[in-house]
Amino acid sequence: AKNAALVAIDPKSGQILSMVGSKDYFDAAIDGQVNVTIRERQPGSSFKPYVYLTAFTKGYIPETLMYDVETEFETAEGKSYKPQNYDGKFRGPLSMAESLAQSLNIPAVKTLYLVGVRDAIDIAKKLGVQGLNEPDRLGLSLVLGGGEVRLLDHVHAYATLATGGVKHPMAAILKIEDS
Repeated sequence: AKNAALVAIDPKSGQILSMVGSKDYFDAAIDGQVNVTIRERQPGSSFKPYVYLTAFTKGYIPETLMYDVETEFETAEGKSYKPQNYDGKFRGPLSMAESLAQSLNIPAVKTLYLVGVRDAIDIAKKLGVQGLNEPDRLGLSLVLGGGEVRLLDHVHAYATLATGGVKHPMAAILKIEDS
């Protein structure tokens, strides 16, 4: 990576403790004057908890078995989609909890298939994610980071997860004492 961004939010208050939008503001080679924390980027596998949470709201439980085996899906366009795990291996039957803990792609895609893209986006939005306003253009790769979100929103949603679902409004400025 040539550039980096960071957001830290206190989950108990919603206060933004740290926000760094670029590694070097003055480095044009890395587009340093872009605040990456408020630009939409693909979140990768860090989107998976939203999908599993959606499954839990629909009655699935952490012990629900998923089969981590080679699986081929047909997309809305009639194309074939065959997700792979990061190491190219298959692990057979695993619980949803184990699948998430190991960040396995195939069970995650199957979980999204079961719960639906729109419902997973709805849960992510309830937690604090904004954007993802065109669910019809998003498919099963959403769970692998195939949609774009702002880092600031993503961290806010994770803060909501950390509080067990209590969402605090984000606060960047606590008070202004004088001019």
